[in-house]
Amino acid sequence: TSCRSRTAVVLDASRRAQKKASRSKWIESRGLAVAEPAAATGLMKNNEGLEYVRLVSSSGASAEVYLYGGVVTSYKDPEGTEFIAVRPDAKMDGSKPISGGLSHCWPQFGPGEIQQHGFARNVMWDIKSSTDTTVELEMLPSDYTKEMWDKEFACTFTVSLEDDQLKTDMNIKNTGTEGSFDFQAALHSYFTISSLENLEITGSFEGKEFLNKLVGDGGEMETESRSSITISEEYDRVYKGVNDPVLKDSGIGKALNIINKAGWEDTVIWNPYGDEGMGYNGFVCVESVKFDPVTLDAGSSWEAVLVLKPEKL
Repeated sequence: TSCRSRTAVVLDASRRAQKKASRSKWIESRGLAVAEPAAATGLMKNNEGLEYVRLVSSSGASAEVYLYGGVVTSYKDPEGTEFIAVRPDAKMDGSKPISGGLSHCWPQFGPGEIQQHGFARNVMWDIKSSTDTTVELEMLPSDYTKEMWDKEFACTFTVSLEDDQLKTDMNIKNTGTEGSFDFQAALHSYFTISSLENLEITGSFEGKEFLNKLVGDGGEMETESRSSITISEEYDRVYKGVNDPVLKDSGIGKALNIINKAGWEDTVIWNPYGDEGMGYNGFVCVESVKFDPVTLDAGSSWEAVLVLKPEKL
């Protein structure tokens, strides 16, 4: 199925290119001006040979989604401002999960019974369908996943690029005929910033309890006294019940609204402050999370929707 899907995407992109070329030739033959060709869309490969799908909207916004890990690694608004970060130390050859993007943590968040953050971020996803502005990816059980987590599931991740926002829709289905399974889920989202000193994160944080994972043995609960969060030290904090963060970057004069709907209920803020190798001063992780495990009965589904909406400050 994945080969057929990939071939279809390539053929569609090729046909679109041929149509554009033929239209341009017809216009030129009549001495008319040729408009700038639209940016290429469809299935592509990076310099390391990893496949990704490039989406472009009519407004000029763009996004890139890698099949390895099913991860969105780029979202640019119509003005070309990049909002998603990939760390400078990231491996882009499939040798390890991509350090950056809207990285999947599923079916486990953090450490636990299986490998750190689960397996969704280091398997190949298949293309179910795509257009110039949308791609639907699918992950199904494999020998690799069954060795560590022997459950029957179907996971789809749909990325939709609109003129003024990017939408992602994650859907998990228990495809078994009996019994339930439990899972956690997160998008370990890396966002590009001009610098930490230019950043403030607003939302319904004030008065909320959070788990500060860098204090004590395994973390301690604290209460957030600020309405606007700034980062001047290493951060790994779980804000349960907060899902409306806004990143305000005075360096670029823009804000990014992180609109979590459906299943994303919690927010994690993470930054390896001081770690030059990770490029700590160029990104912040503001993660969309379902921290408490979900119990999914046979035949049932769970959905989580994230919308990224930029605006001027």
